Amino acid sequence: MKINWINAIYAGLAGTVFFDITGFALTGNWWDIPNLLGAKLGVGLIGGLAAHYGNGVAIAIIYSALAPSLFGPKWFRALSFVTVQTVMGVWLFMLPLLGAGIAGLDMGKLVPLITLARHFAYAIPLIVLISVSIPCPNAKSFGTLDGQAA
Repeated sequence: MKINWINAIYAGLAGTVFFDITGFALTGNWWDIPNLLGAKLGVGLIGGLAAHYGNGVAIAIIYSALAPSLFGPKWFRALSFVTVQTVMGVWLFMLPLLGAGIAGLDMGKLVPLITLARHFAYAIPLIVLISVSIPCPNAKSFGTLDGQAA
């Protein structure tokens, strides 16, 4: 399956908007991640926004490439992908790197739940916009154990 680049870019941008809206609803802070990125990178809010939305697009492109090899229905593939990305990329890498401890627990007990909720919101456009080939169990190629048609 080829990557639909336009849908992946749209999904990444829309997912990042959903991520930001969910973050605002849960924390009351708008663009907290772009502000943090801009400050840490020394590029200000505009640079932080570019990094934040660029990261969202990059993650959607990676998902587009990996989705056909994941298992389950579209919604499960996207949610399992963002869960692994949240645990590995955010809880065990980014938050400790920023001094917030594993899963951000040094910032507060709700940080792991908030980060996961934000990433689940990010997954919604991945589910809607990115096509995934899901094999049909009734297809002829599944007729025998060795994959030969019956």
